[in-house]
Amino acid sequence: MSEGDKSYTSVLLPGARVELFSNDPQTKEVFLSLSQDWRFARVELEAYDGDVEAAIQSYATVEAPDLVIIQTETIDDSFSGRLGALAANCNEGTSAIVIGPDNDVNLYRKLVGMGVSDYLVKPVEAVTFSNDIASTLLEQVGARDSRLIAVLGAKGGVGASTVAQSVAWALADDLGQKTFLMDAAGGWSTLNVGMDFDPSTTLVEAGRAAAEGNEDSLTRMIYNASDKLFVLSSGGDVMMDDSVSAENYEALIDYVTITHPFLVVDLSGAPSALCRTVLTKAHDILLITSPELASVRAARTLSHEIKDLRGGSHDDVSLVLNMKGISPKHEVSKAQIEEGIDKKIAAEIAFSPDVFLAAESQAEKLSVTKGGDVLIANLLLLVRRIAGGAAEKEEKVDEKGGIGSFLNKLTKKS
Repeated sequence: MSEGDKSYTSVLLPGARVELFSNDPQTKEVFLSLSQDWRFARVELEAYDGDVEAAIQSYATVEAPDLVIIQTETIDDSFSGRLGALAANCNEGTSAIVIGPDNDVNLYRKLVGMGVSDYLVKPVEAVTFSNDIASTLLEQVGARDSRLIAVLGAKGGVGASTVAQSVAWALADDLGQKTFLMDAAGGWSTLNVGMDFDPSTTLVEAGRAAAEGNEDSLTRMIYNASDKLFVLSSGGDVMMDDSVSAENYEALIDYVTITHPFLVVDLSGAPSALCRTVLTKAHDILLITSPELASVRAARTLSHEIKDLRGGSHDDVSLVLNMKGISPKHEVSKAQIEEGIDKKIAAEIAFSPDVFLAAESQAEKLSVTKGGDVLIANLLLLVRRIAGGAAEKEEKVDEKGGIGSFLNKLTKKS
């Protein structure tokens, strides 16, 4: 009975354990088929015979998973009572989905009110199953309302870092959204130049602190560029040393998205392992190219590789043409670029080195640099579309829900 847009689930899901208890072969077959879905590459799926009673017995002796799915043929007050018994054997953070026989709105509301994440009516189609499991897992880690925006240049020198910073400023100052900006270049980072801060940490240290859950250390690594814009003050890495591991960098992303509705990651100069991690998890990707032939060819190759990384789709990739007019006689035309990359240009930025260099040298955002607001007008429109016109929301982190919240309610009543 889930409703609404589930497009935010089109990301690689966090590592998690999901278990199904059902006596229906078709339900179990559909559930186990999700292992072929690229989003579930790190999700452990297990299906068991039985219903809520089998789950109660199982979790009396073994640790409950991140998400338990119960299929039942009887939905009545006695079943609700057995959910309470199940909750007593689960961790507070465990979520639950119930599959039942009746399409009953009042029943759906009752179960959700008790703390169940969702109620589905059999037979459950694979797309419904996958989207509901994905949204539940993402909600558990606090990422449901957060968007990861990756900015990637087709090659060096196409202005991806400037675009990334402009996107972050637009989200924070123009749209009033709490936004976090970081890059993945380690010692090769130039983020501190454009954002006017002295690096206080290394990317390796930040990734390690995130993996260890060291919130105090991470808080000290953040530079406040404005009331709404927060920047990871990295860049102190030794340029010739190895970068942060992909696992630790992903932990850093997961940490940030718990408390920030928007995370912008500049992939300029990033190692390929970090690029793959970010591009796989990203909700939106901005691929930046200039009109030079070498850049356009690289953008075409990257577009194909991103498509492969994301399960055959590049719908979430927005093509940005920067430096338009750098050499009109020798540029690849807009029509040729769109045909070669098989993607419409989402935003164009005219070539104006004086404006860009002035913004960088003065550590100003382009929108307040003389002439800069005109240059990035199309980019700001793209940012608004990505943000979906989101209204300002209260900046809070929701407590973990799921069947654990049902247990809390039972405890408070007793």
